[in-house]
Amino acid sequence: MASEDELTDGAAPAAAAAPARVVATTAALGLIAQLRARHGPLMFFQSGGCCDGSAPMCYPVGEFSVSDTDVRLGELDGAPFYMGAEQFAYWEHTQLIIDVVAGNGGMFSLDNGTGQRFLTRSRLFSDAELAHLPPALTGANA
Repeated sequence: MASEDELTDGAAPAAAAAPARVVATTAALGLIAQLRARHGPLMFFQSGGCCDGSAPMCYPVGEFSVSDTDVRLGELDGAPFYMGAEQFAYWEHTQLIIDVVAGNGGMFSLDNGTGQRFLTRSRLFSDAELAHLPPALTGANA
């Protein structure tokens, strides 16, 4: 697992600051940069199961349709990160930590074939952090 010093801003927020709902490790940011160089602007959607389990899926912007009810959790190095509303109801009390491990990515995700795959880790927000979380935004224009 990544150490706190490998996480981007938002991983260990100050008591009065609004914490980020999603952050990335240094390794994940490196893979994002590689994929962006190859495919252009990116976006993420946290899969809720089915074929690719619960992996964060990476797509070129515009190749995945975000619905009006999908929740925008934040951005990873400029790439918007979404999750379905029903899944968010279960995860709203957690910070998602996007990491990279060896393996094959989801069959539709851009990390497939790189020898690495994105992996979601999580931690519960503290009561103080929860008190400072802004409301979740929904839809592609959030």
